[in-house]
Amino acid sequence: MKQQLGGALDDFCGDASGEYNPSLYIHGTITEPVNWRKRQLLSSGENGSRQSREKMICKILLLISLTSCVCGTFVVKVTQTSYQAEENDNITLEWMFTTKPDSSSTSLNIICQLFTDVKHLILYHVHEGVESPESQDGQFAGRVQCDKDALREGRIRLHVSRLRTDDSGLYLCEMKTDYGESSGRCRLNVTAVDQPKPQKPTVRPQPESRGRIGLYVGLTAAVLAVCSGLYSAFRLHFSQET
Repeated sequence: MKQQLGGALDDFCGDASGEYNPSLYIHGTITEPVNWRKRQLLSSGENGSRQSREKMICKILLLISLTSCVCGTFVVKVTQTSYQAEENDNITLEWMFTTKPDSSSTSLNIICQLFTDVKHLILYHVHEGVESPESQDGQFAGRVQCDKDALREGRIRLHVSRLRTDDSGLYLCEMKTDYGESSGRCRLNVTAVDQPKPQKPTVRPQPESRGRIGLYVGLTAAVLAVCSGLYSAFRLHFSQET
């Protein structure tokens, strides 16, 4: 009986280490065994709940980390952030992107646009691996060519010819594939070329030839002779009448 009572006391009055704690009963009466057991159960429940929350947080962080890693596998970046050119020059705009060997070409979607303060224009468009020239704005018609070999190597190389001043602006190239999507941007500034004013050819007077001078002298002498003859005839006629 004494042993059973001692075991009960050990069960109810044991401290956190499982040892008998005499402060829990006075004069043979258990003072707080039930409250202590409740506290122990509540503490145990709180610890379990805390561990569950910590596990859940770890899982969420791991999921976020894995998602970030997956999304970060596809990147589009420019090889040059800004370009400077003059009117009527030719230029090549280039972007680089992450390739995946087992990716289908039909999953490739590209749209490259020019953004200015007043408009945005499409200069190159690929839909599901096929170029869409009908999407191209008229401003770039016949002036933009894409390097197909470079595209297979993970580079977008757009050759723009006969640049115009209104080609200046921000160029944004957006890509979407079956393994991610991303974009890259660069800026182009096209300056006008001052056209030199055409100079009028200087006309130098050609020296008159001796033949022309002789002709002029002869004509002058003939005119004077005719005038002199008319004058003489007029005087003779007038003198006869008087």
